[in-house]
Amino acid sequence: MFGRGRHRRKRGGRAVEDVELTENEVVDEGPLTGPFDESQARDDGVGRLDLGCMRLPLPDGAQLQVEVDPSGPVRAVHLLTELGQLTVTAFAAPRDGQLWTEVRAEITDQLRADGARVEQVFDGEWGREVQAVTPQVSLRFVGVDGPRWMLRGVAAGVPEQHPRLVELLYQVLRDTVVVRGAEPMPPRSPLPITLPGPMAEQLKLAAAQQGQQPPPTG
Repeated sequence: MFGRGRHRRKRGGRAVEDVELTENEVVDEGPLTGPFDESQARDDGVGRLDLGCMRLPLPDGAQLQVEVDPSGPVRAVHLLTELGQLTVTAFAAPRDGQLWTEVRAEITDQLRADGARVEQVFDGEWGREVQAVTPQVSLRFVGVDGPRWMLRGVAAGVPEQHPRLVELLYQVLRDTVVVRGAEPMPPRSPLPITLPGPMAEQLKLAAAQQGQQPPPTG
C-alpha cells in the first residue's frame, strides 16, 4: 500500500499508536518486535546464535552455559551475565497458541510448594508474569505464546540487580526467533536444541572424557 494514511501495528502483542505515513512509504504489517516466528523474522542485522529451535541473541559480555542430559540431548542453554542468569526455552504448543496461562499456574504452585514468596505481575510486556523471591535469589518468569510454540524466559539473580536483569531478559526475548518446524509434537515438549559445530565439538570431547553421549550438532 502506498500513499498517506494512519495505520495500527503490533509491538510485542500490543497495539502501537497510529503512525502517520508519508507518501510512497510502504506499510509493513509484520510485528515490530519479537519474539518472532521464523516466518516473521526480519533481516535486521542482529547477531544471533543458531540453536536449531531458536536463534538467540547474545548480550554483550554474556557467556553461554549448556545443560546436557546424561543421555546426550541438550536440555537447556543459559546466558550468564554480570547481572545474573537468563534462560530461554522453546516448547511445542497447541494450534490455538494458548499454553502460557496453564504453565504459569503450574510454575506458581511449584514455587509456593518450594517455599518461595510468589506474586504475579500484570503489567509485563507480553501479559501476566510470575515474580518469586527465595532467600538466595529473585526470579522472573515470562511466557510468550506464538504459532504452535511457547517461549519461556527466566531471569535469576540477586534482588539488587534484578530490575536490570529483567529488562535484559525483555531485550533478549524481543530479538529471539523461534524455529518451530512442521513436525507434529505433543504440546509442552521442549523443541530440540542443536549446537553450532565448534561448540558441539567441545562438548563432544568433554562428554567423551566423562563417558557420556555427545549432544546433537546443528
